[in-house]
Amino acid sequence: MQPVLLKPGIHWVGAVDFNLRNFHHYSRSPEGSTYNAYLIQDDKTVLVDTVSHHYFDELVTHISALVEPQKIDYIICNHLEQDHAGVLPRIVELCKPEKIFCSTMGLKSISRQFNTEGWPVVAVKDGERLNIGKRNITFLETRMLHWPDSMVSYVEEDRVLFSNDAFGQNVATSRRFVDEYERPLLLRAMKDYYNNIVLPYSPMVLKTLDRVVQLGIPIDIIAPDHGLIFRTPDDIKFVLDSYRAFAEQKPKLRAVVAYESMWGATESMAFAVGDGLDDEGVPYVLIDMQHNHVSAVMNELADSGALILGSATRNNMPMVNMVALMAHVKGLKPQNLVGASFGAHGWSGEAPRMMAEELASMKVDVVGEPVRAHFGAKAEELAACRELGATVARALKEKVKAFA
Repeated sequence: MQPVLLKPGIHWVGAVDFNLRNFHHYSRSPEGSTYNAYLIQDDKTVLVDTVSHHYFDELVTHISALVEPQKIDYIICNHLEQDHAGVLPRIVELCKPEKIFCSTMGLKSISRQFNTEGWPVVAVKDGERLNIGKRNITFLETRMLHWPDSMVSYVEEDRVLFSNDAFGQNVATSRRFVDEYERPLLLRAMKDYYNNIVLPYSPMVLKTLDRVVQLGIPIDIIAPDHGLIFRTPDDIKFVLDSYRAFAEQKPKLRAVVAYESMWGATESMAFAVGDGLDDEGVPYVLIDMQHNHVSAVMNELADSGALILGSATRNNMPMVNMVALMAHVKGLKPQNLVGASFGAHGWSGEAPRMMAEELASMKVDVVGEPVRAHFGAKAEELAACRELGATVARALKEKVKAFA
């Protein structure tokens, strides 16, 4: 793989991880991912971000195809998480840059992560400009998008926005640009990335998008640190509009039924809940938590407006995968959902109530009473589950109507 030209004097020099399947140990990346780094060659040679520690050799090879690494003058660290800064100490040792730029919050974390004694670290303020010759780079803080240290770097003359984690996707391919990839696959990857990583910072996303509009920044290229690069007007409009829609979290007429069964009774109840949704014309997806990762539920919630949880009771609480799911969902803070709960039990039966309480603590609009089945699910319990699905469907229709 070779460096890829974005604009004259600006190249992609990152790495592609075709085999990555576990992203940050809390989400799945079935299509792999990339660690995008960029090189700007002007009077000063600038490296924008680095890569994960596995890919030092690949980064150096790509840089070396354009310039001797020792001729790098500046390093910009838009974000100091390990997938972007994992090789930073080795790169600093190799290049011996004049300056290393990070945000004011980045200054607080860089010395905690690395031995920075003797490093020429400079904290830049929001809106500060850096001249590198014919080009000027403006730094804009994007705190909590998705770390406190996050910022973006904008090359004014080339209209290139190095957006860090914003607008990223987990996609590994030999192609570098969005217009070389299928739009439906791209949208799916964008939703998966957003809903499992960026979602809790949606207010910051909206604030940042509004600020870009207010500043009137012309953008020819959006270059994120993961996935494909946006370089056409249509694709740039698409990603900005998509992120606004993701962040607004308007409910959609579709339900997710996530369940975990021990001996099959809870599963039969899940199918009955689905029948009730179907009776009201609301499409749904069933997700068995014994066969799916927690991130799969968040992926499906990107296109839904209801989350219905079902679990057998084990040791006076929901099954372990359901507990993990609730923790994952709660941390991501989804908004504007309708919810409900159900489950079978043997000797106690606390799980449905506990799941309903947990949904309520997430500010989900919980409707209907939790449905419980003692040992097997009899006809009356299955009928109650079917009615629960219909109740959720009716409530979801009203919520969708309210956001129209």
